[in-house]
Amino acid sequence: MIFVTGGTGLVGSHLLFNLLSSGKKVRVLKRPTSNVKWVKKVFSYYSDQSEELFSQIEWVEGDILDYHSLENLLVGATEVYHCAAIVSFHANDRDSMLNNNVKGTANLINAAIHNKVRKFGHISSIAALGRTQDGSEINEETYWIPSKQKSGYSLSKFFSEMEVWRGIEEGLDAVIVNPSIILGPGNWDIGSPKLFQAIGKGLKYYTKGETGFVDVRDVAAAMVQLMDDSNFNRTKNQRFILNAGNMSYQNFFNKIADSLQKPRPRTFASDMILQVAWRAARVASFFSGKRPQITKEAISGSNRINRYNGNKIQETIDFHYRDLDTTIADIAHLFQKDII
Repeated sequence: MIFVTGGTGLVGSHLLFNLLSSGKKVRVLKRPTSNVKWVKKVFSYYSDQSEELFSQIEWVEGDILDYHSLENLLVGATEVYHCAAIVSFHANDRDSMLNNNVKGTANLINAAIHNKVRKFGHISSIAALGRTQDGSEINEETYWIPSKQKSGYSLSKFFSEMEVWRGIEEGLDAVIVNPSIILGPGNWDIGSPKLFQAIGKGLKYYTKGETGFVDVRDVAAAMVQLMDDSNFNRTKNQRFILNAGNMSYQNFFNKIADSLQKPRPRTFASDMILQVAWRAARVASFFSGKRPQITKEAISGSNRINRYNGNKIQETIDFHYRDLDTTIADIAHLFQKDII
């Protein structure tokens, strides 16, 4: 039996579809307040039997911060996929995000060791990696360096990953993936899907930074392949960057706009403009009582160039990335179907 956390998220829902389509039995942790409708929606993007697949999920309620419940819920599990994490770039969420992501991972690692789980798959992030000084591509050996400029999210992913490495030292066999920006369809109001909504509504600004991107279907497929018995002896106790290609934000926004047949963003958002924007958003938030739409952490690095090398997985197992142009076109098509 396979135990999955974060199954209602972008990666988790696609991972569940992949596992269930292969006939796997899955037990999925969710909170009482979790909204599972997007899981069913994601399934419907790829299958006419989405209802049948969805009905095969064994949902269990719990919280990764409750160690004793995890210990009981993992009874009988042979594999764990840990996708759950709070993602936020709001300063007010920093402490709760660190607590949830790091302590929750530690609890899950301990419960997996206690239950003698055979294989553990951890979804980390490129946010847990360092940056090169010479502008060369970042790889699995580019280690994270502490800095006051690190976002709370970056800190939480780094220390969460450290808990997995600690588990490996204690005898757990695990594999870690560090995806770049994950692109896929789902809840259009959060995460990377929100970019399609923003450009669909006429986003006017672009930045000149560069980063890596990867299809969510590739992330799910990579995890399953890395954890497969035929590959696991070669992949265990390693980390793998998942990155289909590097692209400037300007080019990325243009490709979305073209796929949606919307005007391309025309105004360059310089660092100065971004600094003014997040400060103005913070002031507006003070008077409105609502969360700012733009935060300092969210726009940090928008004009920075970071390139990632995702070749290690292709050199280790038989794995191929989807072309990013195809990924963007596929998501744009589903977005347009959903909003009509």
